[in-house]
Amino acid sequence: MREYTVPVLVDVPASASLPDTVFRRAEQEPGAVVMRRKIGDGWPVVTASEFRDQVVEVAKGLIAAGVEHGDRVALMSRTRYEWTLADYAIWSVGAVTVPIYETSSVEQVRWILADSEAKAVFAEQDAHEATVREAAPELKAVWRIDGTLETGAVTDADVEERRKRVVAADLATVVYTSGTTGRPKGCRITHDNLLFTALNVLRGPLEPLFSRKDPAALLFLPLAHIFARMIQVVLIEAGAIMAHTPNMKNVAPDLQDFKPTFLLGVPRVFEKVYNGAEQKAIAGGKGKIFARAVDVAVAWSRAESSGGAPLGLRLQHALFDRLVYAKLRAATGGRLSAAVSGGSALGERLGHFFKGAAIEVFEGYGLTETSAPCSVNMPGANKIGTVGKPLPGVTLRIADDGEVLAKGRNIFDGYWKNDTATAEVIDSDGWFHTGDVGDLDTDGYLRITGRKKEILVTAAGKNVAPGPLEDALRAHPLVSQAMIVGDDRPFVAALITLDPEAMPAGSSVAELRADPKVQAEIQAAVDRANLSVSKAEQIKKFTILDADITEDSGHLTPTLKVKRGLIMRDFAKQIDDLYTGR
Repeated sequence: MREYTVPVLVDVPASASLPDTVFRRAEQEPGAVVMRRKIGDGWPVVTASEFRDQVVEVAKGLIAAGVEHGDRVALMSRTRYEWTLADYAIWSVGAVTVPIYETSSVEQVRWILADSEAKAVFAEQDAHEATVREAAPELKAVWRIDGTLETGAVTDADVEERRKRVVAADLATVVYTSGTTGRPKGCRITHDNLLFTALNVLRGPLEPLFSRKDPAALLFLPLAHIFARMIQVVLIEAGAIMAHTPNMKNVAPDLQDFKPTFLLGVPRVFEKVYNGAEQKAIAGGKGKIFARAVDVAVAWSRAESSGGAPLGLRLQHALFDRLVYAKLRAATGGRLSAAVSGGSALGERLGHFFKGAAIEVFEGYGLTETSAPCSVNMPGANKIGTVGKPLPGVTLRIADDGEVLAKGRNIFDGYWKNDTATAEVIDSDGWFHTGDVGDLDTDGYLRITGRKKEILVTAAGKNVAPGPLEDALRAHPLVSQAMIVGDDRPFVAALITLDPEAMPAGSSVAELRADPKVQAEIQAAVDRANLSVSKAEQIKKFTILDADITEDSGHLTPTLKVKRGLIMRDFAKQIDDLYTGR
């Protein structure tokens, strides 16, 4: 059993709450730019005093509507400025935000609204409002997120009185797990959970990201997810400039316009950036140059991590910086130098490539139950291939069976109305059992190797962690998604889908999946993935599915996690065919 602790850097007073910084900054720096809103082709600024005043107006409307301290108010919307505005207004009156993914079905919304006993809902679009009204026809308070609430006779003083009653131990949000299996559970997360984590991140591992001139970040991941939500709080606490964009698929133009200094994403976002750059180079007849630039970036990064690159490699790196890497940075707005990645593992080669291209990606690890991060890499101490050291104030332990355990003030307050489920994950000594399997090295860096529940056991009794193999397959530009199978089967196999963006114009999946060249490319990807595991764990066969695995198809969660059970059911025939030879 190994354990590692990083001491607390910042304490949070019992009287503190999340809206405090919004109101304090408006008094101290009323003209400071805190956000920029996407309106048409422009990005007009929002000052500290303007944001505070808008929070107060929404808060007045909540009070006028009868929302009391502790009441739950749901938010069903894409990532946009009004999401953050409503969130802080809800907190300012002592209410509790319940995020709902904008892609949620009627049944999912019905469950969340009923389970949380939400008193009101903010909905973004006609479709969202229709979903809410069908899910909860008895709910009268359904408002448009960009609308205006009636404030009646409620005054600024009324809002201030309510805000001052909010303390660190109060519930801030109930975040429902995205539900790869079973019905989502609501995670009770307090003001203290979010503030303690955010402030220790700012004073600790990620402080350099906020110390440069005019730090700014563009949020495009769903704010219904704890990862983006935590970054929202970090940005407010840091005084960095925040902007929002609602569509993760079309984020490239907004990156160029807004020019962030850093961003957050999941591995698939960085894979898409890499694959897009590679495909553009190949289409322009510069595929070999790009491939060589990638090799040099990776080699340079590895060398820098182990003592420094030799002169010849530094000269090659400088050349490709002008030819390739600078163009990649320009495509992200020209100011981007760092990114934080979470959700699943980012391949080591991809991590080294981005570092070599002067956009360093810092991997972190956490769950909804840990208020997002438990650990993260840091500038100047980025050990690529790991998810970093514990955050200040967090202790990580590896149990005898390899499970990662966590303890700290970032750990949630338990599951909403489900003490039995809470007792299953938090033991009598206060350790949260993550369900993930990993290892801590002697320097305290955590490496995640799989999920306890997702470990496959072949018919020969070999334990196989699917995650690393799937991550390696998805790194290929032709591959959109991959899922490893083999539980109780004689060998390991893979289901693979092709990336629609990588397909030649006018071609179909049916044509490409049977094309010998495509088959050879996928086989090459499989061969590369197999190099990282033992012979018993290697992929022996694969099949290319005739459709992509997407959130729209119901096979991915909104945070792009694979719903394994659903895929096993829906593609049972294809899986059987792998083992019967059909």
